[in-house]
Amino acid sequence: MGKRSMPEVPQTSGPHVPVLLDEVIAALSPLAGKRIVDGTFGAGGYSRALLADGAEVIAIDRDPSVLPFAEALDQEFPGQFSFVAGTFSELDDLSAGRGKIDSVVLDIGVSSMQLDEADRGFSFMRDGPLDMRMGAIGQSAADLVNTLETEALANLLYAFGEERKSRRIAQFIVAAREVAPIVTTLELARIIEKSIGRKPGDAHPATRSFQALRIAVNAEFDQLVEGLFAAERLLEEGGTLAVISFHSLEDRIVKRFFDPAKGGPAQSRHLPQVETAARRWEKIAKAIKPGSEELARNPRARSSILRSGTRTVADARPTSFEGLGMPMVRGT
Repeated sequence: MGKRSMPEVPQTSGPHVPVLLDEVIAALSPLAGKRIVDGTFGAGGYSRALLADGAEVIAIDRDPSVLPFAEALDQEFPGQFSFVAGTFSELDDLSAGRGKIDSVVLDIGVSSMQLDEADRGFSFMRDGPLDMRMGAIGQSAADLVNTLETEALANLLYAFGEERKSRRIAQFIVAAREVAPIVTTLELARIIEKSIGRKPGDAHPATRSFQALRIAVNAEFDQLVEGLFAAERLLEEGGTLAVISFHSLEDRIVKRFFDPAKGGPAQSRHLPQVETAARRWEKIAKAIKPGSEELARNPRARSSILRSGTRTVADARPTSFEGLGMPMVRGT
């Protein structure tokens, strides 16, 4: 398959480029006449490509800011596209009554347009309110930063951001908020940088902490697990699930979901073999990462990983967090 031109989106989106687009299309092909759920619509990059190749798309997103993109696609592909407001953890319920679903695609994580909007509070590169809520409801990042005790905050940064210096960062945050509440992104970024320093050429010292806070605010790991099992319930035999993740914690969950044996202890050939449960997924593709050409076009793709699998005839499992390597925050 040749490289397709990147889909255009309305100018209000800012620069948003869907990652591993050709690889996603290849995993779900052939597309003509198929009904596909795009569980993380965003600016509609995947949906547009799927529609252009003849698929019918049901798009889901909890972020109200995506509505202009959904309306544009609805006008461009009448009768072929529909949008449902909600979370992808409910994708089976939100897709009910729309006929057989052939595939599901999930692009996990924060989108470029969310990072580029300072007032959303996702980025430490732009000053804005310390928010990070994708759906504008519930606790914000500022709420967590200003209320969690030192140990709880350190545990959160370590578990969800893999931040090895989490305890020192938490101590500096708590000391700073005793003077005045921390309310902006750059204010928090400066505190983190002051706490652990910054070496030339390294990633910004706030990267992992901002990731951890965003994941906590939006319950992203819970959403991911629930969305994966929702797709398993929704898809019939032969249906395809494609998932793009952006860091090792997410990818570990996806990998173990597709193939639970990967996360379990190895069986000794000297002992009686334990009978394994029926496989719910087959044709599990090897992890795919972006190539050099894509990285040159879109540096934000550098950490993305695509995994996909095909549904078997076995009944769907009940939703379970066991065995998926879910990061846990100690003391919660």
